[in-house]
Amino acid sequence: MEARGMEARGYDAVLLLGFGGPEGQDDVIPFLRNVTRGRGVPESRLETVATHYRASGGVSPVNAQNRALRDALQAELAGRGTVVPVYWGNRNWAPYLGDVVAEAVAAGHSRLLALTTSAYSSYSSCRQYRDDLAEARGATLPGDAVCIDAVRPYFDHPGFVTPFVLGVRSALAEFERQGLAAAELHVLFTTHSIPQADAERSGPRERSFGAGGAYEAQHRAVAEVVMAAVAAAQARGSAAVVAEGGREGVAVTAGAAPAWSLVFQSRSGPPGMPWLKPDVNDAITVLAEAGTRAVVVVPIGFISDHMEVTWDLDTEAAATAAAHDMEFTRVSTPGLHPVFVAGLVDLLLERLTPAVPAERCALTALGPWPDACPAGCCEKGPARGAEHPAASVAGVTGG
Repeated sequence: MEARGMEARGYDAVLLLGFGGPEGQDDVIPFLRNVTRGRGVPESRLETVATHYRASGGVSPVNAQNRALRDALQAELAGRGTVVPVYWGNRNWAPYLGDVVAEAVAAGHSRLLALTTSAYSSYSSCRQYRDDLAEARGATLPGDAVCIDAVRPYFDHPGFVTPFVLGVRSALAEFERQGLAAAELHVLFTTHSIPQADAERSGPRERSFGAGGAYEAQHRAVAEVVMAAVAAAQARGSAAVVAEGGREGVAVTAGAAPAWSLVFQSRSGPPGMPWLKPDVNDAITVLAEAGTRAVVVVPIGFISDHMEVTWDLDTEAAATAAAHDMEFTRVSTPGLHPVFVAGLVDLLLERLTPAVPAERCALTALGPWPDACPAGCCEKGPARGAEHPAASVAGVTGG
């Protein structure tokens, strides 16, 4: 394939980097062993988490989603006049990252621009991916023969945020049609929990983000942007109704936006180790006891509907809500939404044409995030010990 459009910065291929997941019953335990290697996790614990996959035929949705995303990126790039191969590799299952980089190099591509399937900053969601890229580069050819750069964390890029705004608006409109008032609803923005120590070390050392580090601050900032956009849309809609109804003397007031919270899910690790909380199930229980009638769950930490979305939210969190006679709806992740795909290509193309940082798209005051991680950014916290293997399907890593 003739490559054109990336020569200005020397990139000759794109690499989509995912977490990986099993694609059949025989893959489940080997996959979980890959993820938990070196952590001393007993086979009995692996079997416990394996039931999540086995309930879906042993298949994680994530590989099919990444295949489709690879193809969508390829098409979007070509549509903008940039024709380059888009490779896809995983950290923990085939196609393995090292094999894919070797394949790209064998095909004559030595300068790759990588896009990871995680939008936020922490050791697991950013630093570890970049370390994997460096390892794959070093294992392929010695010295500087191969270059692999990565796009910046894109938590507050419009392409990532907009599908969540649309999803929340749609969910709230549906509950309104059912006769539920805003005061009876609650929006829960959820993401994968991580150890408190890892959260505190997330982001550059020279910036202060609070107890939850950059990881929690980024999620909270995005949730605020989503709810502000939803409230603005509701206000515009109410104003339009007022203007139209005013001719008939009808008074219409703008509806209030529901309350919202940031919660966490899929906690793993020793019981005594502090992790970010509250857990989504605990939050649902507390809301139900306070009289909330419905929850809108927004998986703001995830780019696609992989196992921890379909199991931990669609199965477990939904069951918790049902146990309290509470209405439950879950907003879709960006997935293959055209706005998301276009936004990812924007991120790739911004590395081809150097721009002043202020010109880069960012919807929060925290961004735009830098391309390269400074020294000490997103360091790993103290040793976690033998973690529960549920970390294998973490949305923070994309399983």
